[in-house]
Amino acid sequence: MGNFCSSPEDINVPDDIYSIEVETIKGEKTTMEQYRGHVLLIVNIAGKCGYTYQLKNLENVYKKYKDKGFFILGFPTNDFFSQEPRKNNEIAESCSLTYGVDFPLFAKIVCKGTEKNDLYKFLTSPKTNPDYPGEISWNFNKFLVSKKGKVINRFATSKDPDDKEVLNAIESALKE
Repeated sequence: MGNFCSSPEDINVPDDIYSIEVETIKGEKTTMEQYRGHVLLIVNIAGKCGYTYQLKNLENVYKKYKDKGFFILGFPTNDFFSQEPRKNNEIAESCSLTYGVDFPLFAKIVCKGTEKNDLYKFLTSPKTNPDYPGEISWNFNKFLVSKKGKVINRFATSKDPDDKEVLNAIESALKE
């Protein structure tokens, strides 16, 4: 018998972020397990978006906290008005050369709709994210994940990564 308490959107949502399989921007299969015990800021990125400038700000935040157990993880997506049509190698090169990105980048994924990647199912589901659930609205949505793998905050596209509210949330999560 199935669980009659589940809503349709909770079907097939991973229970644990660390079991989710992802692919690096270089095509290597891995899981989120490698980030266990770290604070994460997970961001859906796109290179032809009005908010693409945030890549530089994200890199600055990454540099500030990376030695304290913090990672920014960038997941390119073409889900919003085809603002990331490029191939993974082109994305990696552009992010590095244009914005100095050194934080981990992953292969392009789908982050909304029926083909949504398991990571974004986890990040947006009320089952696994009861405080900040719901579909992402645009590129550069930011999810803050605790050292224990729980979504503890979410920031809209328009909230710059170096905004005081984001930095305070990161610092609080690192103290846990």
